[in-house]
Amino acid sequence: MSYLVDGEVALWRRMNNPDRRHAIGVARQVVATLGEDAARPVVAAALLHDVGKIESGFRTPARVVATVVWTVVPPERAFAWRASSGVRRRLAEYVLHPELGEELLAAAGADVLTSTWAADHHRSRRDWRLDPVIGDVLKACDDD
Repeated sequence: MSYLVDGEVALWRRMNNPDRRHAIGVARQVVATLGEDAARPVVAAALLHDVGKIESGFRTPARVVATVVWTVVPPERAFAWRASSGVRRRLAEYVLHPELGEELLAAAGADVLTSTWAADHHRSRRDWRLDPVIGDVLKACDDD
């Protein structure tokens, strides 16, 4: 059974290999945890939760730098930096990967659950828009 619809497959193909490997691990854990209750949109959410990272174009070394930068730069700057160009824009796109992932998935025709989890996966539990049981499973299976 395929867990991704055509538009999601196109996004999956744009993800880099480390992100795909991580996503496959998350999806395997989700399926192992939920068993028969692992619905297609939930598994797709596990596979595509980090898809927004493709917008930055960063590879692993730049991602490490971006993560460090955002520990000292206020997150609200990301929205302002997104309107700029060059490295600032790419840094903003990396830090905004949850929101960008939601946009990409919605445009690709993903299920609302799948795109919502892409947006919510770094938020605190109280801010999730998803069923907390599904959110808890997805969060527990995502080791980042």
